[in-house]
Amino acid sequence: MMTSSVDSNSALGGMYWDNTSKVEEKNNGALTQADFFALLTQQLAYQDPTKPVENDQMIAQMTNFTMADGIGSLNQSFKGFAESMTSNQALQASSLVGRSVLTQSDEIVFTGETLSRGNIELDKPATMMKIRIENDKGELIQSFSVENPKVGKNEFVWDGTTNGTGSNSTTPDDSTGETGADGEDVIDRVNAGVYKIKVDVSYADGTNGSLPVNVYTPVGSVSLNGTAGGIMLNLIGLGAVKLGDVLEVSYT
Repeated sequence: MMTSSVDSNSALGGMYWDNTSKVEEKNNGALTQADFFALLTQQLAYQDPTKPVENDQMIAQMTNFTMADGIGSLNQSFKGFAESMTSNQALQASSLVGRSVLTQSDEIVFTGETLSRGNIELDKPATMMKIRIENDKGELIQSFSVENPKVGKNEFVWDGTTNGTGSNSTTPDDSTGETGADGEDVIDRVNAGVYKIKVDVSYADGTNGSLPVNVYTPVGSVSLNGTAGGIMLNLIGLGAVKLGDVLEVSYT
Protein backbone atom coordinates (compact mmCIF):
# COMPACT_ATOMS: atom_id res chain seq x y z
CA MET A 1 0.00 0.00 0.00
CA MET A 2 1.48 3.26 -1.11
CA THR A 3 1.10 6.37 0.85
CA SER A 4 1.00 9.54 -1.13
CA SER A 5 2.71 12.58 0.28
CA VAL A 6 0.57 15.67 0.76
CA ASP A 7 2.14 19.09 0.18
CA SER A 8 1.61 21.49 3.04
CA ASN A 9 -0.30 24.63 2.27
CA SER A 10 2.24 27.40 1.77
CA ALA A 11 -0.22 29.95 3.17
CA LEU A 12 -0.07 28.16 6.51
CA GLY A 13 3.67 27.90 6.55
CA GLY A 14 4.14 31.05 8.61
CA MET A 15 1.36 30.33 11.10
CA TYR A 16 3.20 29.16 14.19
CA TRP A 17 4.28 30.52 17.55
CA ASP A 18 7.75 31.97 17.51
CA ASN A 19 9.16 30.92 20.85
CA THR A 20 12.38 32.80 20.19
CA SER A 21 10.79 36.27 20.25
CA LYS A 22 10.62 37.83 23.68
CA VAL A 23 9.55 41.15 25.02
CA GLU A 24 12.59 43.26 25.64
CA GLU A 25 13.13 43.94 29.31
CA LYS A 26 13.27 47.63 30.11
CA ASN A 27 15.62 47.57 33.06
CA ASN A 28 18.32 49.61 31.29
CA GLY A 29 20.90 47.07 32.49
CA ALA A 30 20.57 48.25 36.07
CA LEU A 31 21.30 45.75 38.84
CA THR A 32 18.73 45.38 41.58
CA GLN A 33 19.24 44.32 45.18
CA ALA A 34 18.16 40.79 44.20
CA ASP A 35 20.95 40.71 41.61
CA PHE A 36 23.48 41.80 44.22
CA PHE A 37 22.47 39.07 46.62
CA ALA A 38 22.49 36.51 43.77
CA LEU A 39 26.08 37.51 43.03
CA LEU A 40 26.95 37.20 46.71
CA THR A 41 25.41 33.71 46.84
CA GLN A 42 27.42 32.63 43.81
CA GLN A 43 30.54 34.04 45.35
CA LEU A 44 29.98 32.01 48.53
CA ALA A 45 29.18 28.88 46.54
CA TYR A 46 32.37 29.01 44.50
CA GLN A 47 34.75 30.27 47.13
CA ASP A 48 37.87 28.32 48.02
CA PRO A 49 36.99 26.16 51.06
CA THR A 50 40.54 26.55 52.30
CA LYS A 51 40.33 30.34 52.09
CA PRO A 52 36.75 31.30 52.95
CA VAL A 53 35.59 34.90 52.79
CA GLU A 54 36.24 36.74 56.03
CA ASN A 55 33.22 37.87 58.04
CA ASP A 56 34.19 41.51 57.83
CA GLN A 57 34.50 41.26 54.03
CA MET A 58 31.07 39.68 53.77
CA ILE A 59 29.53 42.32 56.00
CA ALA A 60 31.22 45.05 53.98
CA GLN A 61 29.82 43.64 50.74
CA MET A 62 26.31 43.35 52.18
CA THR A 63 26.59 46.92 53.46
CA ASN A 64 27.59 48.13 50.01
CA PHE A 65 24.63 46.31 48.45
CA THR A 66 22.27 47.87 50.96
CA MET A 67 23.73 51.33 50.40
CA ALA A 68 23.40 50.96 46.63
CA ASP A 69 19.74 49.99 46.99
CA GLY A 70 19.15 52.86 49.42
CA ILE A 71 20.67 55.38 47.02
CA GLY A 72 18.40 54.09 44.27
CA SER A 73 15.35 54.51 46.49
CA LEU A 74 16.53 57.99 47.51
CA ASN A 75 16.84 59.00 43.85
CA GLN A 76 13.27 57.87 43.24
CA SER A 77 12.11 59.86 46.25
CA PHE A 78 13.85 63.01 45.03
CA LYS A 79 12.35 62.52 41.59
CA GLY A 80 8.88 62.35 43.09
CA PHE A 81 9.63 65.40 45.24
CA ALA A 82 10.78 67.38 42.18
CA GLU A 83 7.62 66.44 40.28
CA SER A 84 5.54 67.54 43.24
CA MET A 85 7.37 70.87 43.42
CA THR A 86 6.81 71.43 39.69
CA SER A 87 3.09 70.75 40.11
CA ASN A 88 2.90 73.23 42.99
CA GLN A 89 4.73 75.87 40.96
CA ALA A 90 2.38 75.31 38.02
CA LEU A 91 -0.62 75.74 40.31
CA GLN A 92 0.80 78.96 41.75
CA ALA A 93 1.74 80.28 38.30
CA SER A 94 -1.79 79.70 36.96
CA SER A 95 -3.11 82.10 39.61
CA LEU A 96 -1.03 84.90 38.01
CA VAL A 97 -3.15 84.99 34.83
CA GLY A 98 -4.85 88.37 34.64
CA ARG A 99 -2.48 89.97 37.13
CA SER A 100 0.58 92.12 36.42
CA VAL A 101 4.14 91.05 37.17
CA LEU A 102 7.30 93.13 37.39
CA THR A 103 10.15 92.14 35.06
CA GLN A 104 13.18 93.90 33.62
CA SER A 105 12.52 95.05 30.06
CA ASP A 106 13.39 97.79 27.57
CA GLU A 107 9.75 97.79 26.42
CA ILE A 108 6.56 98.90 28.15
CA VAL A 109 2.98 97.93 27.31
CA PHE A 110 0.13 100.45 27.23
CA THR A 111 -3.17 98.56 27.22
CA GLY A 112 -5.33 101.62 26.64
CA GLU A 113 -7.36 100.75 29.73
CA THR A 114 -4.93 100.83 32.64
CA LEU A 115 -1.90 102.88 33.62
CA SER A 116 1.54 101.65 32.64
CA ARG A 117 3.78 101.40 35.70
CA GLY A 118 7.33 100.51 36.57
CA ASN A 119 10.38 101.51 38.57
CA ILE A 120 14.08 102.28 38.19
CA GLU A 121 16.72 101.25 40.72
CA LEU A 122 19.29 104.00 41.33
CA ASP A 123 22.50 102.75 42.92
CA LYS A 124 24.19 106.08 43.72
CA PRO A 125 23.28 109.78 44.05
CA ALA A 126 22.21 111.57 40.88
CA THR A 127 21.17 115.09 39.93
CA MET A 128 18.83 114.21 37.05
CA MET A 129 17.05 111.17 35.68
CA LYS A 130 15.17 111.27 32.39
CA ILE A 131 12.73 108.62 31.13
CA ARG A 132 12.10 108.44 27.39
CA ILE A 133 9.25 106.52 25.75
CA GLU A 134 9.57 105.95 22.00
CA ASN A 135 7.59 104.22 19.27
CA ASP A 136 8.91 101.45 17.04
CA LYS A 137 10.40 104.07 14.70
CA GLY A 138 12.49 105.60 17.48
CA GLU A 139 10.33 108.74 17.63
CA LEU A 140 9.89 110.35 21.03
CA ILE A 141 6.39 109.78 22.43
CA GLN A 142 6.74 111.06 25.98
CA SER A 143 9.48 111.99 28.41
CA PHE A 144 9.70 112.55 32.17
CA SER A 145 12.46 114.29 34.08
CA VAL A 146 13.15 113.76 37.78
CA GLU A 147 15.49 116.14 39.59
CA ASN A 148 17.59 114.75 42.42
CA PRO A 149 16.09 111.25 42.31
CA LYS A 150 16.47 109.20 45.45
CA VAL A 151 18.93 106.35 45.75
CA GLY A 152 17.00 103.09 45.56
CA LYS A 153 13.64 102.44 43.91
CA ASN A 154 12.07 105.26 41.88
CA GLU A 155 8.56 104.45 40.67
CA PHE A 156 6.86 106.00 37.63
CA VAL A 157 3.42 105.93 36.00
CA TRP A 158 2.50 106.59 32.36
CA ASP A 159 -1.12 107.21 31.39
CA GLY A 160 -0.51 106.97 27.65
CA THR A 161 -0.30 110.72 27.06
CA THR A 162 2.14 112.02 24.48
CA ASN A 163 3.92 115.29 23.83
CA GLY A 164 2.70 115.13 20.24
CA THR A 165 6.01 114.49 18.48
CA GLY A 166 5.37 110.83 17.74
CA SER A 167 3.07 109.27 15.12
CA ASN A 168 1.20 106.76 17.34
CA SER A 169 -1.31 109.18 18.87
CA THR A 170 -5.07 108.74 18.73
CA THR A 171 -5.81 112.40 17.91
CA PRO A 172 -3.97 115.03 15.88
CA ASP A 173 -3.92 117.43 18.84
CA ASP A 174 -1.12 117.41 21.39
CA SER A 175 -1.37 117.68 25.16
CA THR A 176 -0.48 121.36 25.29
CA GLY A 177 -4.09 122.47 25.59
CA GLU A 178 -5.99 122.21 22.28
CA THR A 179 -9.70 122.84 22.79
CA GLY A 180 -12.30 120.47 21.35
CA ALA A 181 -15.76 121.25 19.94
CA ASP A 182 -17.37 120.81 23.36
CA GLY A 183 -15.00 123.29 24.95
CA GLU A 184 -12.93 120.71 26.81
CA ASP A 185 -9.22 120.24 26.46
CA VAL A 186 -8.28 117.39 24.10
CA ILE A 187 -5.63 115.12 25.59
CA ASP A 188 -3.55 113.22 23.10
CA ARG A 189 -3.00 109.55 23.99
CA VAL A 190 -1.16 106.83 22.16
CA ASN A 191 -2.79 103.73 20.77
CA ALA A 192 -2.61 100.57 22.82
CA GLY A 193 0.62 98.75 22.04
CA VAL A 194 4.26 98.13 22.95
CA TYR A 195 6.69 101.04 23.26
CA LYS A 196 10.41 101.39 23.87
CA ILE A 197 11.52 102.84 27.20
CA LYS A 198 14.95 104.25 28.04
CA VAL A 199 16.41 105.88 31.14
CA ASP A 200 19.36 108.30 31.11
CA VAL A 201 20.87 109.50 34.36
CA SER A 202 23.32 112.25 35.35
CA TYR A 203 25.18 111.25 38.50
CA ALA A 204 26.27 113.63 41.23
CA ASP A 205 29.93 112.85 40.49
CA GLY A 206 29.59 114.31 36.99
CA THR A 207 29.30 111.04 35.07
CA ASN A 208 26.38 109.98 32.88
CA GLY A 209 24.89 106.57 32.16
CA SER A 210 21.79 104.56 31.38
CA LEU A 211 19.77 102.33 33.68
CA PRO A 212 17.63 99.21 33.16
CA VAL A 213 13.89 99.55 33.68
CA ASN A 214 11.48 97.28 35.54
CA VAL A 215 7.93 97.33 34.15
CA TYR A 216 4.62 95.81 35.17
CA THR A 217 2.97 93.74 32.44
CA PRO A 218 -0.29 91.69 32.52
CA VAL A 219 0.03 87.90 32.35
CA GLY A 220 -2.01 86.44 29.49
CA SER A 221 -1.33 82.74 30.00
CA VAL A 222 1.06 80.20 31.52
CA SER A 223 3.07 77.54 29.68
CA LEU A 224 3.98 74.55 31.83
CA ASN A 225 6.65 73.24 29.45
CA GLY A 226 8.37 76.14 27.78
CA THR A 227 11.04 75.82 25.10
CA ALA A 228 13.68 76.66 27.69
CA GLY A 229 12.17 74.19 30.17
CA GLY A 230 10.19 74.91 33.29
CA ILE A 231 7.24 77.24 33.75
CA MET A 232 6.93 80.26 31.47
CA LEU A 233 4.65 83.28 31.85
CA ASN A 234 3.31 84.70 28.58
CA LEU A 235 3.15 88.46 29.10
CA ILE A 236 0.77 90.47 26.95
CA GLY A 237 2.84 92.26 24.31
CA LEU A 238 6.23 91.18 25.66
CA GLY A 239 6.16 87.42 25.12
CA ALA A 240 7.34 84.62 27.39
CA VAL A 241 9.51 85.06 30.49
CA LYS A 242 10.68 82.55 33.06
CA LEU A 243 8.80 82.39 36.33
CA GLY A 244 12.13 82.87 38.10
CA ASP A 245 12.65 86.22 36.32
CA VAL A 246 9.58 87.77 37.98
CA LEU A 247 10.66 90.40 40.51
CA GLU A 248 7.25 91.25 41.97
CA VAL A 249 3.56 90.47 41.54
CA SER A 250 0.97 93.24 41.52
CA TYR A 251 -2.63 92.94 42.73
CA THR A 252 -3.84 94.62 39.55
